[in-house]
Amino acid sequence: MARLLVDTGFLVALYIRGDTLHNGAVDYLRGNRAALLTVAPVIVETCFFLDVQAKVELLEWVARGGIEVYDISPRSAFAEIVMHLQKYADHDIDFADAALVWLANAHGERRVLTVDETDFSLFRLKNGKHFDLVQWFVK
Repeated sequence: MARLLVDTGFLVALYIRGDTLHNGAVDYLRGNRAALLTVAPVIVETCFFLDVQAKVELLEWVARGGIEVYDISPRSAFAEIVMHLQKYADHDIDFADAALVWLANAHGERRVLTVDETDFSLFRLKNGKHFDLVQWFVK
């Protein structure tokens, strides 16, 4: 089965009904057949932007298996995340993005749902390849 990485911006758009990208996120998800993957820091970062009801809805969706959430493990993964933070320090990469780059490397995934096209166009995987930015909203 195809798999997609999911960044914070997609989840924020999905769970904030007033977001300008909400309909695009909902429409994309309805037609999507790929398994969705993310890291726990993305869920935490997403919750920061949501009201209580939206947080509950997001976490219930996670609990139902709507998205597979990976913890950062083993401990050696943190060394790779630190490396990404240092490599992209001039671009102010955040922990959630660095963790998503780690997940991409760990699982060999390149396709990502994000609104952060500038950064994810810049990031490179261990093999030197770039992320494939999945179009899910109208620019």
